[in-house]
Amino acid sequence: MLGVVVRLPWAGDLGMHAATVQRLRHNLLHPGNPLVDADTPSPYYSPWMVLLGTVAKVTGLSVFVVLRLAALTGLGLLMTGVRRYVRTLTDHRSAPALAFLALLLLWGPVLFNWSGFLGLNSLALTVSYPSVFALGLAFHFWSWLTRTVRGESGAWGAYLGLGVLWALILLCHQFTGVVASLGGLATVLAAWPARAVLLRLGAGLLLGLGALWLWPYYDFFALFSAGADLEAIHRPLYEDLAGRFGLVLLGVVALGFRWRRDHRDPLVLFFLLGALVFAAGGLTGHYSWGRALPAALVPAQLAAAVEVVSAGRAAVRRGWACVLLAALAVGAWTQAGTLGYVVPRDALPGVVAEKYREPWVGYQWMVRAGVRYGDVVMARTFPARQIPAYGAYTVAPGYPDVFLPDAGRREAAVERYFSAAAGDAERRGILREYGVKWVVGGTSVKAPWLRKAAAGPGGQVLYRVVP
Repeated sequence: MLGVVVRLPWAGDLGMHAATVQRLRHNLLHPGNPLVDADTPSPYYSPWMVLLGTVAKVTGLSVFVVLRLAALTGLGLLMTGVRRYVRTLTDHRSAPALAFLALLLLWGPVLFNWSGFLGLNSLALTVSYPSVFALGLAFHFWSWLTRTVRGESGAWGAYLGLGVLWALILLCHQFTGVVASLGGLATVLAAWPARAVLLRLGAGLLLGLGALWLWPYYDFFALFSAGADLEAIHRPLYEDLAGRFGLVLLGVVALGFRWRRDHRDPLVLFFLLGALVFAAGGLTGHYSWGRALPAALVPAQLAAAVEVVSAGRAAVRRGWACVLLAALAVGAWTQAGTLGYVVPRDALPGVVAEKYREPWVGYQWMVRAGVRYGDVVMARTFPARQIPAYGAYTVAPGYPDVFLPDAGRREAAVERYFSAAAGDAERRGILREYGVKWVVGGTSVKAPWLRKAAAGPGGQVLYRVVP
């Protein structure tokens, strides 16, 4: 993973997070929309991203160097968090290492990547994302909460600190915050603490809710009214479950063993809550609830690992270890293409190279051609996901934006501009309306008001808009 951080492969939402740091480094107090030239709030302006933007502004480091620092921090939090939380489940010295292997490799025979999901390949592509940072905090949160409700820390400061940490996770990555909340609820239900402890937990909860309400960069509670765009994006989470997560069934069996020993086992309750939310999302069409799936995966994966050192007889533990080793080997083979993010593809064996997926190229070539911070670029959805990372804006956002009221109108304008049915006057009107200085497309977008400025990979051409 350290090798991955050095290379920082570009895929998925990296451009969005880079654009967020870009806006904050230029204006910490009023950054505006991260993708388009509009004065709107954004849920991407989390405390973590504000800190990264501050680092970029104060040090002068480039955005991508700052994201590498974010990746190192997220990895450190994740590794120490997993270790601390597993220590609340067992004192065996091998358990944290086994748990980390299970979290990374115990998935399925079909490769699956998504922010907030801890498969090795997914982690390689999202290591600098706020979701990794938030998930690392979540493991620390569960560990701290477990020790607190067990009575290892009865001071008021611990309960109030837990409330602030819970709010921080929710602000940094809302979906991971849901997972953290389900894990926290499972921890409390498993401990069944005294009334005095519950009252103190309630005080911490109120403090956390106050922090969510007071956060100045966006209205956290407005996210509950997010539009249907999020549901369409997350519908694939409910596809090919056996192929993507089949190996996790081993962990479900381990949870069954744990339930037989203790009907209030925290991992069992955690799994049941996560599975319930995930199933409810699929049944009701709220597919964004599928982002709660790690709340079912994580406890099952941890149970599979911990059972190696927690089962009764030595023969049973050895047998379980062999089964887990075989499952981890299958998971490792599925994700073997991750090696391509560390070594050149031609250095990989052929069968491994076939599993490697090339990262995106990026749009640094546009900056060299003269595109400057704040310039507006007309581009379709795919390039619009990367261009703002270098400081420019696009006409329409490359990602759904629940706080941008005219997002639909902007998307229609982009679609109309590139439509063969649009006339010259209509296209010029769209460019004037949004203050467009550049257009990215193929050779088919030539027009009298465009001057070719540069050619990029994949047949893309950058045009300058001239009077």
